[in-house]
Amino acid sequence: MRISLLQRASVKRNRSSRRSFLKTSAAALGAAAFSRPLILSGAEAGSTTANSKLNLAVVGCGGQGRGVMRGLLSGGANLVALCDPDPAMIDKARADASRSGGEATKDAKAYEDYRRLLDNTSSFDAVLVATPDHWHAHLCKVFMKAGKHVYCEKPLTHSVAEARELRELSRTANVVTQMGNQGSASESLRRCTEIIRAGALGQIREIYQWGIGVTANEGNAEGEDPIPEGFNWDLWVGPSAMRPFKKDVYHPFRWRSWFDFGNGGLADFCCHAINLPMRALDLGYPNKIVVNMLSGKQIADKAAVEFHFPARGDLPPVTLHWQGSGKPPAEALQPLTDTYGDKVPNGLLILGEKGCIHTSHWNTGGKIRLEGESGLSDVLRHEATKDIPKTLPRTPSHGKEWLDACRGEGRTFSDFDIGGKLTEIGLTGVVGIRAGKSLDWDGEKMEATNAPEAAQFVDTEYRTKWLG
Repeated sequence: MRISLLQRASVKRNRSSRRSFLKTSAAALGAAAFSRPLILSGAEAGSTTANSKLNLAVVGCGGQGRGVMRGLLSGGANLVALCDPDPAMIDKARADASRSGGEATKDAKAYEDYRRLLDNTSSFDAVLVATPDHWHAHLCKVFMKAGKHVYCEKPLTHSVAEARELRELSRTANVVTQMGNQGSASESLRRCTEIIRAGALGQIREIYQWGIGVTANEGNAEGEDPIPEGFNWDLWVGPSAMRPFKKDVYHPFRWRSWFDFGNGGLADFCCHAINLPMRALDLGYPNKIVVNMLSGKQIADKAAVEFHFPARGDLPPVTLHWQGSGKPPAEALQPLTDTYGDKVPNGLLILGEKGCIHTSHWNTGGKIRLEGESGLSDVLRHEATKDIPKTLPRTPSHGKEWLDACRGEGRTFSDFDIGGKLTEIGLTGVVGIRAGKSLDWDGEKMEATNAPEAAQFVDTEYRTKWLG
């Protein structure tokens, strides 16, 4: 039997003058600039005892899960359970935990089926969900309802509707949540946010992201191979459409290249690259998605997907160009070519009327150039913006921020309400790609008003066998 999430839940200008301007405008506009939603609501919920060890269960023991797990163990978490339908992944996670100095890792209990872990909820306080994307929403939901704090890798969900459901659940569940877009913890992202919100770049209408593709494969791979001994392939496929096992095609990690499991490069990186623009510019839902692709191929000299955001109060409309296999126009890249020549790095470029900021895909390593300056400078050491106040908290790591919040100390910066909004924005582009057309998008209703056929990609139909 296959049912949709919507059926299962209610989806509800010289240097001195410029410095003087920035300093006085930051002081004068402080309250106004930051009275707009700062996207820092975070969570301060059902915490464990301050300074106590947090008993952690890891669900999804592939490479990314093991990497995040190591960081959480170094932050003081205590590993008590490892869950994965592939015992080889559990063995690797146990070995990694032991090398990372995790306490009593030899005693961490192994589970094939997350439902057996749920039968033993008294043994753990918090869960790291690092499965393929198609499992994220269901696992987050059941563990949150069981009263467990949840850290989930990005993107938060596999579909727009799932993201909306988790956002709404996170507002009422008495648990701490964090989505794993680790660049959120960087001082670069937080400083860029402060600088942009203070008005240093002036009005911003164009954003470019390049170096990350957008599409994935529909359907199944041809052929079939023997399932590795002990690997519960049926459970790994889980809620998605069943297909034969094919070695080195889906698992490990290659699942990202299949729409049934991971939605491709845009879904993979949207929660990184769009993070800074959403926070700094108060971006809501795009009202138009322009898809410049024919028969799955990107049209030359155009961005693969354009996200068009409407005006927000005194902030003008913004277009985010997800370039895909292409690069931004030469005139847009000029501030970077002036610095890097023909070796311009990939990443995110925010263009304003008074300057620009360029960061990595993860919004780290931010560089800024304002009018009259000869080249790009580190945002953390930029002379003309040094007097803009620091208004956002700093943290040593994304994982520690979550662990501290679970203990009742502070808040998370990318909780499921925020992470879910980021996921919704990015996955609207996936809806357009899979529908094969540009969309007039009603974000509140989660529907393309010009393309009712796109609804099949807004929600996900599931096999229910493993969702008990």
